[in-house]
Amino acid sequence: MSISIYGIKNCDTMKKAMTWLNDHNIEYTFHDYKKSGLPAQLADEWLTHIELEHLINKRGTTWRKLDDEVKNNLNKTSAKEIMMENTSVIKRPLLNVNGQYHLGFKPEQYQEIFN
Repeated sequence: MSISIYGIKNCDTMKKAMTWLNDHNIEYTFHDYKKSGLPAQLADEWLTHIELEHLINKRGTTWRKLDDEVKNNLNKTSAKEIMMENTSVIKRPLLNVNGQYHLGFKPEQYQEIFN
């Protein structure tokens, strides 16, 4: 089983998700895109497999700080640029389990994924 989790180490939701994975002895690879950046190829993959409305965190401060023109004209091309320049705008955690993507964290959601 191939498991990767993407996000920012200091995010409380990320901490909860990784604690859950650790508590359930699930091995995973963590990619901190605040430190390691977001490769263009990975951004393209996410934009292909995850609906844009779900991938972009429109409730966060990073989104709110963007110009209204940028927010109002969001598409896959502009989203890629925004995500690569402002990784905090990506909803987290983003979990990849064998090519299946899951966004956010709820214990019951993870329980279902790993059963």
